[in-house]
Amino acid sequence: MKWDAWGDPALAKELSADIKGLLAAALGVTGDAAPGPSAAEVVLRPSRITADALEALAAAVGETHVSAADADRLPRAGGKSTPDLLRRRSREPQDAPDAVVVPGDEAEIAAVLAVCAERRIAVVPFGGGTSVVGGLDPERGGLEAVVSLDLRRLDRLHALDETSGEAVLGAGLTGPAAEALLAERGWELGHYPQSFRFATIGGFAATRSSGQDSAGHGRFDEMVRGLRVVTPAGTLELGRGPASAAGPDLRQLFLGSEGTLGVITAVRLRVHPLPAVKAHEAWSFPDFATGTAALRAVEQQGTGPTVIRLSDEAETMVNLAMTEQIGGSPAVSGCLAVTVFEGDAEQVAARHDLTREVLLAAGGSSLGEAPARAWEHGRFSAPYLRDSLLNAGALCETLETAASWSDLAQLRTAVTEALTGALPGALVLCHVSHVYPTGASLYFTVVAALGEDPLTRWGAAKRAAGDAIIGAGGTITHHHAVGADHRPWMTEEIGDLGVRILRAVKAELDPAGILNPGKLIPS
Repeated sequence: MKWDAWGDPALAKELSADIKGLLAAALGVTGDAAPGPSAAEVVLRPSRITADALEALAAAVGETHVSAADADRLPRAGGKSTPDLLRRRSREPQDAPDAVVVPGDEAEIAAVLAVCAERRIAVVPFGGGTSVVGGLDPERGGLEAVVSLDLRRLDRLHALDETSGEAVLGAGLTGPAAEALLAERGWELGHYPQSFRFATIGGFAATRSSGQDSAGHGRFDEMVRGLRVVTPAGTLELGRGPASAAGPDLRQLFLGSEGTLGVITAVRLRVHPLPAVKAHEAWSFPDFATGTAALRAVEQQGTGPTVIRLSDEAETMVNLAMTEQIGGSPAVSGCLAVTVFEGDAEQVAARHDLTREVLLAAGGSSLGEAPARAWEHGRFSAPYLRDSLLNAGALCETLETAASWSDLAQLRTAVTEALTGALPGALVLCHVSHVYPTGASLYFTVVAALGEDPLTRWGAAKRAAGDAIIGAGGTITHHHAVGADHRPWMTEEIGDLGVRILRAVKAELDPAGILNPGKLIPS
């Protein structure tokens, strides 16, 4: 990905004159933001890695797979949150890992961890670089140096069991690469988070990712049948059979562990044949409460859409303003919902009909397929718009949470009020992104003027929103993970005893404390 923005520079989006006018009217944004430095102009703090350590790392992985050059350090200096990108625009000295190491197999990873434990060097596992919660911050944690452990060479389809419907995928495979390898054999994983084009199989597991097709295929952790993990204390292979009663499920220690307990090297996953048919239908609801009740009815009755999501009134309006044309579809008022169905023709028709009956009975009005197809066509493009907004002088950031259906309305109100209180005049958008029989996830997008000190302003807003989430009964994160940004709320999320359990596991697996310091586990 581009070092100071999201994704492929060729796919960057320019804001239209109308959208710039809307920003000026709504937020007082009247001009372009000051440009940041070019990659050649960026000043990184000097590498602290010693020549002796570099030599030892080169012995572990090969000289060509170790670098302390600024050109290699800069792209791994952090993730892709708005604060990350604002820091990349600074002309002050910036943090970066002291070196980059690119192992090719588990033996090399084990050797790297041994070198780093002996020399007190922190290790930050790196996949696609898409973290938006500070999960890739190159923190030394009081150690001598920090290296980025880039896993991109672990990029194989190791096995495909077509009888059982399981595939073993290397942790360094990106979403598109994994799907391409499976599609050659007529299979699909079907995990499509917004980060899909760049994020990796290992990253999906390490962050408990949830894709946009989760209503049909489940969260990533639900797809996982087994894991291989290299830790400083040894290597683990976890997951036997389709289910087990052999004590606590140790896979769960590493799903969501964010590289703090070990390095995930391969994941055995449930896969399914490529769908023969897709059907799309969009819906309009008069208000968010009516739409939310409709989604709850669909999920609790089990009618089986692959995708189902609902935008509130503000997000519906903004999405339409951002879309030049939606295939001649009728104008959308109220709240827009999207449904998609996949499978063979008979199954798709049956599930589509059942879902349509529920949504009509719940007060929905069909808009046909065009708005749903338009959403699907652009579903990975929103981060590019965030970059354009930053260039125009507007701060744009997201956060997400989840709660039971009974708590969802008060959670939405609490978070919205916290954000608008901290950022007066901000535009706060919300959608239901994932649904479960007992509750749902809310995904918020915040747009405000950058102001004089956007990092401080957003930090205050994030703290207010995090406190509101915990106070209203939500989880501090549904699918973005904890990283450094959500770590302050982990004690409230899991309790003092829960924190002590995590620390005890960390001490057993990583006694030198080298794995991704400053993330997930409160100090």
